[in-house]
Amino acid sequence: MSFRTRLTTLLSRYLAQPLSHYELRCRNDGELLKSAVQKGDVLLVEGDQRVSAVIKYLTQSSWSHAVLYIGDELLRGDEETKRRAIEMFGDQAGHLIVEALTEGVVVSPLVKYIDVNIRICRPHRLRGEHLKIIMADAIESIGLRYDVRNILDLAVHLIVVSILPGRHREEILRLGSGVSSQVICTSLLGRLFHKIGFPVQPTVTYPDDALLGSSTERRSLWSLVARKPPAPYSGLYRRRHATVLTPRDFDLSPFFRIVKFNVLPQRSFDYSRIEWATDLARDELELDQPKEEEVE
Repeated sequence: MSFRTRLTTLLSRYLAQPLSHYELRCRNDGELLKSAVQKGDVLLVEGDQRVSAVIKYLTQSSWSHAVLYIGDELLRGDEETKRRAIEMFGDQAGHLIVEALTEGVVVSPLVKYIDVNIRICRPHRLRGEHLKIIMADAIESIGLRYDVRNILDLAVHLIVVSILPGRHREEILRLGSGVSSQVICTSLLGRLFHKIGFPVQPTVTYPDDALLGSSTERRSLWSLVARKPPAPYSGLYRRRHATVLTPRDFDLSPFFRIVKFNVLPQRSFDYSRIEWATDLARDELELDQPKEEEVE
């Protein structure tokens, strides 16, 4: 074994170790998660490993990993695929995710991340025929290799971008090995959504007059009478290459809706019934009380 290989192995083992302190902000209810998630949803994960902390630091985000929910798609395949899914995942075979890990693109049970912080990002108004394409392509991608070079390039890119002023940052980049059979978690998802023309976090160049808004646009008398609807989208959209996407992009994208699955039943929620810790409440009350002036 070469020195480089041994060093890489030792580094991988170190980064794969769990963090000494990890805070689960809200206990995840597995049944609520299963009832809330839908096929095609992107689940963002705040991992509990050392490598997760590195990724979060570089991306300036809470999220270190992204996966795609495919539900029971494997059970809808041929008999051999269905048999293998049940054999491998048992009663969890109807709630599966596809993700890119260091060992490659694999299928995992949804409950794998039940003990870490997660967020559901739902593509807004995704068409049924496009969802079928994403599901088929996601399953076909199982077995692809992990693009280690993409991770290294992305780390360097994020560091450089944080230093350079905006006008000097490159808008269109392509990182990684350039091999189609190698992906990372976000480049895999980027490929799937880009193929059907669904935007993740594109850059948009607007014409000068588009910035004025429709309310100040000059419109002819005939257009007012005919009530012709304005063009739905102005500006030139450019895809960011899938290799430069990060989990944060799905969180901040206006094209993905955030789904909160851990909330209490909305109609019955009454914050006045919350039982606060008495010591914390007392400390806050003491801070709010004005201090009495000292008597000389």
